[in-house]
Amino acid sequence: MWSPCVACSTTIPLFERGLLVVNDQPQPYESFDELKTKLSSVEDNVYCVNPATKQQTPILPAVDLLEQIANRDTIELIQHGEFESHLQPIIHLDTGERFGYEALLRSPNNISPGELFRAANRFGLHSKLDQRARSEAIKATYHAVAPHEKTFINFLPSTIYNPDYCLQHTFEVIDRYGLSAERFIFEVVETEKVQDVAHLQHVFATYKKRGMKVALDDVGAGFSTLDMLQRLEPDYVKIDRSYISFCDQDAEKRTFLKNVRQLTRSMGITILAEGIERAEEVDVCRELGYDLAQGYFFGKPSPYAL
Repeated sequence: MWSPCVACSTTIPLFERGLLVVNDQPQPYESFDELKTKLSSVEDNVYCVNPATKQQTPILPAVDLLEQIANRDTIELIQHGEFESHLQPIIHLDTGERFGYEALLRSPNNISPGELFRAANRFGLHSKLDQRARSEAIKATYHAVAPHEKTFINFLPSTIYNPDYCLQHTFEVIDRYGLSAERFIFEVVETEKVQDVAHLQHVFATYKKRGMKVALDDVGAGFSTLDMLQRLEPDYVKIDRSYISFCDQDAEKRTFLKNVRQLTRSMGITILAEGIERAEEVDVCRELGYDLAQGYFFGKPSPYAL
């Protein structure tokens, strides 16, 4: 069993049997349950040793090591478990024809992506999980998406420390499957939480340099839309579903949707309404001239292309 180190690019061993060292005093244990019992009564920094190999864990507060042990199955899943991508259709609003799909990470034991990424962030594995999610999305594109259709793939800017280095794995997976870069649109998750715009500019530039398109996700009224659009120059913008839901019954939502449509049109940006669940919402977005749409009204995420 393995657990991540702080750097998140490597792993540290977590021994099921070994010696717990507290204040230089080794205490043998024979199982994770016994180790948890010992750790629960310790407040100091500790480490463990495998007597057979002499390998040891980094020195950690007992509470941190205890948390890693409690979450070891999730940690193992993130590092070595099986994942797959489910595909949710995206359609052209003017014709109703399919434009492509958004690829969404799924685990075999139904742990939600949010829970997985929270755990990954807590244990320094968010870069690993984000990379694996991109790989699964590319694999799903190869197996299920038609060559003329596009795939939106989510990514977290905070997991890409050096775009020129960190994205090479993603580009290698695309090349391995023999796929055209033009088939992919890489979409920032939680756009409104972006703090380092200069870093995101670098990430976008790296994707574009390889012939891929980029998108901002969940754009809303609290977002500095004009400034961010001008600085980042995305190819696509996805409007937060909170502004789509029951927009036919809310004049303020319709005003926002109209204004952002005018802004993106003037900048040559393709705009997508996400979270559509009702025919009335389709009608409003179509009347306002929105380009693309996705939501349960058109189809839920599925392991197969619809």
